[in-house]
Amino acid sequence: MRRLKNSIPALFIFLLIQSLLSAGNSLKNQDLIKQLYRDSDYLKKRAMISHTFEHTTPGHWGEFVKGVDEDLVTRNKIVAFTFDACGGPHGSGYDQALIELLRREKVPATLFVTGKWIDKNLKSFLQLSRDTLFEIENHGFNHQPCSIDGESAYGIKGTPDVPDAFDEIEANEIKINILTGRRPLFYRSATAFIDEAGVRIAQRLGVTVVSFDVLSGDAVPGTPAHEIEKNVLEGVRPGAIIIMHFNRPEWNSCEALEKIIPALRMWGYTFARLKDFPLKRK
Repeated sequence: MRRLKNSIPALFIFLLIQSLLSAGNSLKNQDLIKQLYRDSDYLKKRAMISHTFEHTTPGHWGEFVKGVDEDLVTRNKIVAFTFDACGGPHGSGYDQALIELLRREKVPATLFVTGKWIDKNLKSFLQLSRDTLFEIENHGFNHQPCSIDGESAYGIKGTPDVPDAFDEIEANEIKINILTGRRPLFYRSATAFIDEAGVRIAQRLGVTVVSFDVLSGDAVPGTPAHEIEKNVLEGVRPGAIIIMHFNRPEWNSCEALEKIIPALRMWGYTFARLKDFPLKRK
């Protein structure tokens, strides 16, 4: 299946920014989506995706469906830390201590961010995007699991149809590109749940869907640091993609990471961003 051209014309970006700023708006989600719905190229692409997948069935629903990458391609002791920033009423914090720990220890990491989280943390987001230690990737525009029929995961209702699944992926791709000058390569659906149709939509947009290999468990409120540490160290292996979070400083992610990093180094592991290696599926 031919992938759609995924570059954004520089003129479109310039005009979009000027339009928003001249109207006294920002690049916040509600303003950006209004502008995108007025842009003929965006609407044409949205209509094409909607037509292509009009009669597609959702397929399997989960964190590890067909087409989702879960590991780095390597036999060496290399792992990838990935950190999600979900956004929303209870998930728009910024774990600066965790980020500073990664910087002190010189641990590269991949940061999956939503449009909602960017809206609440724009200054921090821009600083992170300029730090070459980190790779900024797409966690969805509104932090909705990517579905074409409204499936839910962990109490979060997914996108209800193909056009909304398109927006969830593509609008955040554009937002991150506008703010950083780089279009994300990877997409992790909210909660990591996605249906097979959603994976195919992402692929058509030139985006690789990523899940994880090692679940830290730090997203469960109240999980002790020692349990997060145990989950990671017991599950780690060469090429593993580890999932954690950096949007809830009250969780124990940073405290656990203070123990995880030296333990992995003692075992001979080094660290990489996702873009540093080819990825594979199980």
